[in-house]
Amino acid sequence: MNNLIHPKRIGMVCRGEDGDVSVLKRLIECVEERGVVILDEKTAYKLKKPGMKIEEMDVDFLICVGGDGTILRALHSLKSPIPVLGINTGAIGFLAEVQPENAVSTLMRILEGFEVEHRKRLSVEVKGKMGRMPYAMNEAVVVTSKPGKMLHFAIFVNGEELERLRADGVIFATPTGSTAYSMSAGGPIVDSRVDATIIVPIAPYKLSARPTVVDINREISLDLLEVKDAELVIDGQFYREIGKEDRISITRGEPAFFVRIRNKHFLKLRDKLRSEEEK
Repeated sequence: MNNLIHPKRIGMVCRGEDGDVSVLKRLIECVEERGVVILDEKTAYKLKKPGMKIEEMDVDFLICVGGDGTILRALHSLKSPIPVLGINTGAIGFLAEVQPENAVSTLMRILEGFEVEHRKRLSVEVKGKMGRMPYAMNEAVVVTSKPGKMLHFAIFVNGEELERLRADGVIFATPTGSTAYSMSAGGPIVDSRVDATIIVPIAPYKLSARPTVVDINREISLDLLEVKDAELVIDGQFYREIGKEDRISITRGEPAFFVRIRNKHFLKLRDKLRSEEEK
């Protein structure tokens, strides 16, 4: 393999439940013999060890023990492009590559050197409002704040009107996020290597309204056409109220970095979806 990173400093983040902490302790023992472990503050407190804020970490890669939410929160906190490795102790874990029973053996291989995978993210801006929104790893959602009340909005691509809709809202998803909320709302599953943004209306009051896939390098914007309570939600983690005077702009953001484990994207996808159906 080319361009291998040989890690010496490894950051670790843990969701905090008892099972997660047990997995984390085994990983710490594995790393301490060959490198330096740096824990985030909440994880360090549980283990009675020194720690630091995620945004201050200077590490070769970051291990996240938990579910996809743990990984998303870590990505939103990082101030520099640090590769992430997810150990899945959550429900499905599309972002988490490794199951707990394989965590130590996988980490041993990674310590010998690893490659980095780049995943697309979206940059989301509310025109005229201060404060940067975090990049969207899965999706940015505009949704009604009052269930049972529809929003009326227009969507534009590079300034050209694409659609006017009455709906509960709309999802703007990355290819990675195509297997998250977007899929549940009827959107297509898109290969994570495709340069695209997926637009998925949520319960549209229009028979012709269908999901649309556009080039991620185009600017997508949304205008509310009526005064209704609405929210902008990033990855289910960050919320911001929006009004009729606000225009939302969505463009290509800086990528997120992941530790590459295997290239069998569709095999992993099939296994994840099948395991959820069998529950």
